[in-house]
Amino acid sequence: MKGRAAIGLYLVLASILAVGQAISGDVLGAHDLTPAGGSPITGGLSASCLYCHAPHSGVGGATPLWNQTLSTATYTPYTSTTYSEKGNAQPPLGASSSLCLSCHDGTVAPGQTVAYKQIPMTGSMKTIDVFGTNLQGSHPFSLVLPMKDTADLVSTLVGQGATADPTGAVKLVKGNIECTSCHNPHVQAVDTINMNFLVRDGSNGQLCTACHDPNRVMSGQTNPLASWMTSAHAISASKTANQPPVGGYATVAQNACGACHASHNAAGAARLLRGANEQDCIACHNGGANVSPPAPNVFTEFAKVGHPFSTGSSVHDAQESALLNQNRHSTCVDCHNPHASNQMTTFPPPPAVRPSQNAVIGISGVDGVTVLNPAVNQYENCLRCHGTGTGKTVNPAFGYLPIRLVSAGDPLNLVPQFALTSSSSHPVMHDRASAFAQPSLLTNMLNIDGVTQGRTMGTRILCTDCHNSDDNREFGGTGASGPHGSKFTHILERRYELSQTAVRGQTITNLFPNPDLSPAGPYALCAKCHNLTIILSNSSFTEHSRHINDGISCSVCHTAHGMGAQSATISGERIVNFDASVVAPNGNAPITYNRATNTCTLTCHGHSH
Repeated sequence: MKGRAAIGLYLVLASILAVGQAISGDVLGAHDLTPAGGSPITGGLSASCLYCHAPHSGVGGATPLWNQTLSTATYTPYTSTTYSEKGNAQPPLGASSSLCLSCHDGTVAPGQTVAYKQIPMTGSMKTIDVFGTNLQGSHPFSLVLPMKDTADLVSTLVGQGATADPTGAVKLVKGNIECTSCHNPHVQAVDTINMNFLVRDGSNGQLCTACHDPNRVMSGQTNPLASWMTSAHAISASKTANQPPVGGYATVAQNACGACHASHNAAGAARLLRGANEQDCIACHNGGANVSPPAPNVFTEFAKVGHPFSTGSSVHDAQESALLNQNRHSTCVDCHNPHASNQMTTFPPPPAVRPSQNAVIGISGVDGVTVLNPAVNQYENCLRCHGTGTGKTVNPAFGYLPIRLVSAGDPLNLVPQFALTSSSSHPVMHDRASAFAQPSLLTNMLNIDGVTQGRTMGTRILCTDCHNSDDNREFGGTGASGPHGSKFTHILERRYELSQTAVRGQTITNLFPNPDLSPAGPYALCAKCHNLTIILSNSSFTEHSRHINDGISCSVCHTAHGMGAQSATISGERIVNFDASVVAPNGNAPITYNRATNTCTLTCHGHSH
């Protein structure tokens, strides 16, 4: 018996020595809590293994001779509306992830051992390495089995319990995801750049794609990662400063998933975002030094009069309906798919969705309710908020809003205004098809300087040809393109003044006489596509010159979008649809417009017509 005991003791000591020999140099890294180990927290024991393991008297059961006192905390696991699993179980006491949590949940002090009681310790763990008992911001683990198969998981994960990691290092633990699926607690620097005890090199998203497959096609499901491999974020060579942390690697492409998502302590807990909604994007798209060369400063545009972010009463969620009812908002991901967005190197002709909006969701312009995933045309994405959805309200921050005399009932619903059945409209949802000559129409849109020719005038225009950042790159500026924000009202690319009056039919209070036709003038937006000199020459309407010289804006007579309904008194050609807040009836006669005779009956600016 004594011989057997001696042999057993020898084998234990030999195994510890073998581990000690294998763990040479900085292999244990921050998990070496000895005084010479270099961890931010150190203790008095000189044998690094003993802080976690004890040859005798460790925690019993299935644990690997565990010495650190186990935490008995109750955890709040990860959950979100896009999480398809049945939930996470409480990590079984003594099982794989429970061992890690005995230090990392922060409820048990490191060095509180079973065999040696509390070892005197100095220093403290880094805040980022303490997860607490609320694990909402950590990647889910200890799932309730069996796992549920979804389109973004590799095909073998659920059915065969096998990851797609070609090295075999990323693996399930007893068919489940546990801490040790991704982390090797004994070797800190398998990944020599991101030294977080990863089981393999995690650059370019390789750790994540061991379980998540961007290319999988699954019947009846949409893969939210589709198009990731060729997206701007996946291939960007822009260098990252990692302040604030955006993954640990040198470039955006190398950080891959980690540029936007955090495996632990994610600030935007749902979907593990580094910041909730648009705050996740601001780290790189605020013009700062976090990426080099710097990305366009989108958040400078929002600081002007910008699209409204989510608020406490209108919150974005990844699972929300494509058609927003009672809940309009505009986070970055309402208009951009971060897994599929491509860099804008060219500006394709309308009406196609722009590369930066690749794979976004939209609403059909035919009926205003059919969901298009993905949207094909840019305006379809806009119709999520600016279509048939209910609960739309006027935001005073965007400036004066005309009330059109002919309306389909909801003046903020653009579907009938741009529809093919409209008597006239700007050609956003259908080709330009006016039967009347358009002598003022330019062959090319003009850039912001009002002189340089921009894109060729085709048969369609985009929403962003009018609603755009005032310094956008597409039309000659240096800022971000798109309707992020503008110094002009209604997020318009250029100045466009709308006539207003205190009393309907009476004096217009903001006249602009002796018209300024320059790029800084009150009609600059119209001048992008229309030759104002020709309009002043009365080529299409004999009273244009008089009205403009008196200082009356285009907005009094013309709607910017289109006729929202049919009218027996206003024929509506040339998008003539009077602002009912400015014009009034002429006596008892209804307000009329007749294109055939080019006449109208109304009272405006104190004059009866």
